[in-house]
Amino acid sequence: MSVLFFHTMRYKVQDPRNASNDRFVLSKGHAAPILYSVWAEAGFLQEAELLNLRKIDSVLEGHPVPRQAFTDVATGSLGQGLGAACGMAYTGKFFDRASYRVYCLLGDGELSEGSVWEAMAFAGFYKLDNLVAIFDINRLGQSDPAPLQHRVEIYQKRCEAFGWHAIIVDGHSVEELCKAFGQAKHQPTAIIAKTFKGKGISGVEDKESWHGKPLPKNMAEQVIQEIDDKIQNKKKLSPALPEEDAPIVNVRNIKMPSPPTYKVGEKWATRKAYGVALAKLGHANDRVIALDGDTKNSTFSELFKKEHPNRYIECYIAEQNMVSIAVGCATRDRTVAFASTFATFFTRAFDQIRMAAISESNINLCGSHCGVSIGEDGPSQMGLEDLSMFRAIPTATVFYPSDAVATEKAVEIAANTKGICFIRTSRPENPVIYNNNEDFHIGQAKVVLKSKDDQVTVIGAGVTLHEALAAAEQLRKEKVFIRVIDPFTIKPLDKKTILENARATKGRIITVEDHYHEGGIGEAVCAAVVGEPGITVNRLAVSHVPRSGKSAELLKMFGIDKDAIVQAVKMAVSKSRNAE
Repeated sequence: MSVLFFHTMRYKVQDPRNASNDRFVLSKGHAAPILYSVWAEAGFLQEAELLNLRKIDSVLEGHPVPRQAFTDVATGSLGQGLGAACGMAYTGKFFDRASYRVYCLLGDGELSEGSVWEAMAFAGFYKLDNLVAIFDINRLGQSDPAPLQHRVEIYQKRCEAFGWHAIIVDGHSVEELCKAFGQAKHQPTAIIAKTFKGKGISGVEDKESWHGKPLPKNMAEQVIQEIDDKIQNKKKLSPALPEEDAPIVNVRNIKMPSPPTYKVGEKWATRKAYGVALAKLGHANDRVIALDGDTKNSTFSELFKKEHPNRYIECYIAEQNMVSIAVGCATRDRTVAFASTFATFFTRAFDQIRMAAISESNINLCGSHCGVSIGEDGPSQMGLEDLSMFRAIPTATVFYPSDAVATEKAVEIAANTKGICFIRTSRPENPVIYNNNEDFHIGQAKVVLKSKDDQVTVIGAGVTLHEALAAAEQLRKEKVFIRVIDPFTIKPLDKKTILENARATKGRIITVEDHYHEGGIGEAVCAAVVGEPGITVNRLAVSHVPRSGKSAELLKMFGIDKDAIVQAVKMAVSKSRNAE
């Protein structure tokens, strides 16, 4: 850390987030005290503040978080720092075309995480020669030695196999580290530093059971004195300044260059409308970028790639890393990142998404192929848990557009919304129901069908909204009228509109969704109306693990098609009549 911060890295101490500064990611976030110490040594933090470590009124938390001006991404859930560093390095090399470099310090324990090797593969493939990973091979994990212990040659071979220039050094040798950091190659560099935990401390060095434990007071005082005695030169060190060549960018207030151009009644899949909208948004700002996990011909992010090939990042089938790359690309407001894959595959990246929220990241994720309506591909491809997952993220906005116009508006709004934005898109083609000049807002639902004689309020989204409209048409012939609501955003949900319309329909609500019962639209609506007198909610949703079949067959099998809605409405009305 001393060599990195006071010999190698170039940055402005009093402006830690300067766009031209070298970046540093402490992937082994539990080592936060050393990070805070170097910023105190550099002069950004007051030394006295270090004594407030982990206190509730201090910015110096137990693991790094972006509340600290010198921290770009939160770490501590191990194995994620390198992916974010790759995103920063990719941005520096291909988007900023600037000279800043990115350094990432990893512990040997986290090298068991598969996400590390997804990042290693990414960096090797794209030859991110502005990226340096430092492996702290101190042999010891939290409760046991790491699997390879000090066999640094194996780490070196693994790194080389992933396309990295790998150097083994004595991690306690300032001279060797200075020399290693100075080696420039046309590929990423891995510095494999053999170290000993507690080096130089009698009774602690290379011993187990010291992870996360402070030294006893008397031992600490003695050790501090021993270290102090070894310091030969107490001259204040200052880092070199960066070359200020990162361009000034603006990612605020990005507007579509023109309104949507759809015709009411035309059939469009919202997944395709997403691709069209993203490609269009790319013309509005050259900092809009797209990422995908080898599903671009299904999510339609390929339309963005076709029009903006230099701003598309193929992440291949590594969804955890794709989310981390997006987070890295979006740091310091350098880009507006949209990452897409099948909705269900984001479930394997839930930890990365959770950490993105802790990182105060502004990333946009689009999950296509949601629900049983995708048909024959079967349950492994069906997003049925995604609403639940994203609703649980504190900084998330969850969009569920029901036609092409709504999808285009969702993309535009997401680009300008802080936090994690999730856009849920569908495979089936459904009619456009909104005019091109329709206005959309977060947390504002649309009442798409209404009459003074409505007896039940039906809430659907995506394919189920169209099923609800078809059910309304069928019921109308039998002189039964329903009100149909499109929520547009599931989080936040438009509680006011839902309650107003429920009260106008005798308190009866039916929700219908192409998602499991748990955590979806039905539960969101229930949470919104809980405690409200006279309101009843009947939830139609996918009740168990589905199977392959035609889209219409599956909607019918799981009771979320128009016929099921018709039956639910009739039952609600007859129950009420019987009660009267």
